[in-house]
Amino acid sequence: MRIQLLAILVLWVSAASAETALEAIDAHKHMGVATCSNSVCHGASQPFRDSDVMQNEFAIWQEFDPHAKAYQILEKPESRQIAQKLGLGDPTQAKVCLDCHTDNQPADHRGERFQISDGVGCEACHGGSELWLNSHADRSIAHADNLGKGMYATENPIKRAELCLSCHMGEKDRMITHRIMGAGHPRLSFELDTFTWLHPHYKIDAKWTKRKGEWNGVRDWAVGQGVAGENLLDLVLDPKAGWQGIFPELVLFDCHACHKLMQGKKWGPRQGTGLGPGVVRLNDSNLLMFRHVLAPVDKAAAQRVFEQTRALHRATTESREATFAAARTLRATIAEVLPKVAAYNYDAASLDVILASIIADGDRGEFRDFSSAEQVAMASQSVVVAFENDGKLDKDRAAKMHARLDGLYDVVKDENNYSMARFDSALKELRAAAP
Repeated sequence: MRIQLLAILVLWVSAASAETALEAIDAHKHMGVATCSNSVCHGASQPFRDSDVMQNEFAIWQEFDPHAKAYQILEKPESRQIAQKLGLGDPTQAKVCLDCHTDNQPADHRGERFQISDGVGCEACHGGSELWLNSHADRSIAHADNLGKGMYATENPIKRAELCLSCHMGEKDRMITHRIMGAGHPRLSFELDTFTWLHPHYKIDAKWTKRKGEWNGVRDWAVGQGVAGENLLDLVLDPKAGWQGIFPELVLFDCHACHKLMQGKKWGPRQGTGLGPGVVRLNDSNLLMFRHVLAPVDKAAAQRVFEQTRALHRATTESREATFAAARTLRATIAEVLPKVAAYNYDAASLDVILASIIADGDRGEFRDFSSAEQVAMASQSVVVAFENDGKLDKDRAAKMHARLDGLYDVVKDENNYSMARFDSALKELRAAAP
């Protein structure tokens, strides 16, 4: 079983680099959400008893999943105001809006039942179903065969992270820019494991595992941080996406380095950046978290990521060429160790190492930035759930840890009132409740 799992992970890593997520999603015609909503397909009102999948995925998506309502957001007055400020006209017609609020396919890639108003529909995540729509319902056809016909491997954490981040962080062909943020678009934030389970339309059971391999939420968190780090560095390195005139694309930098009260006088040093006051710094929250990902896997690599991240921060104060060189070095390091992270068994012992690493960073003042604290809170949730799944928490300890987790989230619920001291205290209380 262990050899089989490692083989699957090697295939995941190699497949993720074969083509971009958007290229894979757009490779075949999208037939539309309506083709999935039949009551004998994925539109049942209740789960099917003898099916490999629940069959009520459409109902769950339509009622609970924000992706289903993404197009409707463009019809709101707030969205129209943003579009007006940007000179885009109607946001329900503007490509820059439709690319992430819908499954925005060209006319020749839309089936007869396709509707742009369905928002981020099934095929926006699972790939154009032109070739696999019928075959994926046939139990005699293997999942791998459907993948070969264009189904997107969402069970692969690397590929899932690449796809999610194409909107939740942006990529070179559809950037959520600082101009869009300045017009009023909400700040973006993402963590793979947490967001995967916000509104799930499936469950992990023996049937799922048989078809798609073992699930490990902490591994998915770990992989997601690495892919997010790669994505950030790719944008920094892209001369078109990463720069606007004489300025770098400011959405890649930490919002709260600039957006704070002038009379606050709250600047303090962060060892991980090595920067002084008044310096606009890259949003390194995913790079910071990737060090904790590596803590139980490869301590030397974790230290290397720390040093190279710090070198990147320093390079941004020197020149564009120095920044590019430092970004390429760090990007190569992440690419080198990511397969090792994807193949690592994040067991209960490794969770303790991760928590200890996070606490040590808190003691060094690394969570001075809100974005980093936000990532730590989501990571902590993944760790608590993993402790539960491993059977390490009895009922009382589980309740205690969830209460401490709620306290941690309470500190980061309002970015305008974030306190590093309160966060560090809440984090230590969570650590004290851990087994």
